[in-house]
Amino acid sequence: MPPVDTGASTGNHRLDASRALSSAPSAPTSASGASVPAPAAERMSPGRPGYVRMRFALFTAGLATFALLYSTQALLPAISDDLHVQADQASWTVSAATAALALAVLPLSALSERFGRRAMMTGSLTVAVALALLVPYAPDLGWLIGLRAVQGAALAGIPASAMAYLSEEVQPKALVGAIGLFVAGNSIGGMSGRILTGWVADGWGWRAALAAVGVMALLCAVAFRLLLPPARHFTPTTVSPRALARTVAGHLADPLLCRLYAIGALFMTVFGAVYTVIGYRLVAEPFGLSQSLIGSIFLIYLVGTVSSAATGKLVGRLGRRGALYVAVTTTAAGLLLSLLDSIAAVLLGLVLITAGFFAGHAAASSAVSRTAKTGRAQAAALYQASYYLGSSAGGALGALAFHAAGWAGVVVLGLVAVTGAAGITLYGTRMAQAERRAEVARRAVRGLPARA
Repeated sequence: MPPVDTGASTGNHRLDASRALSSAPSAPTSASGASVPAPAAERMSPGRPGYVRMRFALFTAGLATFALLYSTQALLPAISDDLHVQADQASWTVSAATAALALAVLPLSALSERFGRRAMMTGSLTVAVALALLVPYAPDLGWLIGLRAVQGAALAGIPASAMAYLSEEVQPKALVGAIGLFVAGNSIGGMSGRILTGWVADGWGWRAALAAVGVMALLCAVAFRLLLPPARHFTPTTVSPRALARTVAGHLADPLLCRLYAIGALFMTVFGAVYTVIGYRLVAEPFGLSQSLIGSIFLIYLVGTVSSAATGKLVGRLGRRGALYVAVTTTAAGLLLSLLDSIAAVLLGLVLITAGFFAGHAAASSAVSRTAKTGRAQAAALYQASYYLGSSAGGALGALAFHAAGWAGVVVLGLVAVTGAAGITLYGTRMAQAERRAEVARRAVRGLPARA
């Protein structure tokens, strides 16, 4: 999600951060979409008190958030074996958390306008960590899914507030560096949490693995609370449900924004399906990998860092739609390659799927803040909601497809999703061409040249 000045974040891409900064207003945006005057007091910047503490505090928050959110994903085969459940049932330990986050991010982004970014992040992280320490003791799958859902809802308060805190407390020229470290925390947390659980589970089981992530998140939460400087420039704003509803309705009535939301959801459906189910494929024959090696597969996430960074140049050369076509093609190629019963082919397929996903997500999400002229916070939060709903749908549907038809079923699901993303992009291309032709015709009628 593109980080914007009110707190909705997609969480994982430097490109999103820089694009959002270039289009965000200089003042914070209230829950109703109105602008709040920028504070006159001097904000944090490199070399000034509190700046280094603030950066590392938000790094630890990002690390804890994404380590917790996907903590069960690499453990699904072990959970299935221990609790005697199928993949489609165990997958809800991931899907419930991401779905709850998707539903909670918009209301929590509004509440942060009233109660403060620091208070929201502290409260959210405290609740999420407390739940993380309880999750390993879940007696059955139902309790595990329920605790994970509440945990996902709690985590929504962090991306809903972190970017708003930065925009209010840090000088504009220092924002890119500050956001970059928070984004790095997101990426490293998502990757390291999966790797940590895989290695611990190999020796002590999945419950010990979840406990290890909980302890790591607890240490991050303590560091966050001790390091984060108090907010000096936050101005509480009355949350108006009617104004919020009007802003959201306006965004949902915008065809371009809706297409971007759908593209983000479809790309995340592919990604969620693949990485939720891949462990089941690799633990079985002909691969027979251990839990620790399956956890290490998530090192491929580093490809996404390179891919998302390169998307800026790709968009500059081919345009947003051209970049989306490249992302769709790359993802589809990776899906087809992963069908081969060769570990090298599967790994290369995952590399292509990961690169294509991050490129598509970066291209779509960075366009949201440029497209929304007002209420950028809500536009960004809606993208994030659709993004995580896509993750939930991908995890649940991918597990069902795997249960019904094996890995081939997951590939078919992924190809349907990327075909949908390609169709939406093609429709947008046709609409843009029609608008340009209409504009040329209007200018011709008025006796004006085709281009101003």
